[in-house]
Amino acid sequence: MNLKQPFVIYRENENNTEGTDWLLISDLMSGLLMIFALLVVVTLFQLKITQEQIQNKRVIVIQALQEQFNANGISAEINPETGDITLLDSVLFDFNKKQLKQEGKDFLIKFIPVYSGVIFSEDGISDEINRVIIEGHTSSDGSLGYNMQLSLGRANSVFQYIHSMPHESNKEAFLQKIQVAGRGPMDANSHHSELEDRKVIFRMQFKSEDAFSKVLKLKK
Repeated sequence: MNLKQPFVIYRENENNTEGTDWLLISDLMSGLLMIFALLVVVTLFQLKITQEQIQNKRVIVIQALQEQFNANGISAEINPETGDITLLDSVLFDFNKKQLKQEGKDFLIKFIPVYSGVIFSEDGISDEINRVIIEGHTSSDGSLGYNMQLSLGRANSVFQYIHSMPHESNKEAFLQKIQVAGRGPMDANSHHSELEDRKVIFRMQFKSEDAFSKVLKLKK
C-alpha cells in the first residue's frame, strides 16, 4: 500500500499542474481581451478628438475667408461645411476653352491675395493646411477623355497664372501647397446649368484630416 502511495501523489500533482496551466492560459486570454478593448476605446476617443479639431479649424478658416471676401467685394461661393470655394466657368473661361479670359485674370488678381492671405494669416493655420487643390471641372457634353484633358488644362491655367502674378511675401509658400487636378464631368449634374458644371474649385486639405484618415485605416 505504501509503495503505491507515491504514484497516487504523482498523479494528483500532475492533474493539478494541468489545471493550473489552463487557468494561466485563461487569465492570459482575458488580459489580452481587456487590452484589446482598451485599445478600441482609446482609438474611438482619438477619432472623436481629431474630428473636433478638423471641424474647429475649418470653421475658423471659413469664417475668416467669408469676412475677407465681403470686405474686399469678392463674390465666391464657399461651402459652409468643407470650406471649398467654387469659381464658376463664366468668370474664368469661355465655353470649351482652357485659357483664362481677361475677366478671369482680373478676378484672380483680387481673389488670390485675399485667399492666400487668410491661409498665412497665422502660423497655426498655414502649418495645418497641407495642400490647396485646384480642381477643374467640365459639363458632361463631349467625350470623357476630352473633358478630362480640358478640366486639367483649366486647373493648370489657374496655377500658371498664380505663378506669374506679382511677387508677394507668401507667394512661394502658397505655390508649394498647390496641387492641380482635373475631374472632368465626374461631378456634373443634369439638374445644374452648364455654367455650374464647368467650374474651378479651391479645396483645402488639413494635416489633422490626413491624420484622421490614417487612424481610420488602422481601425479597419
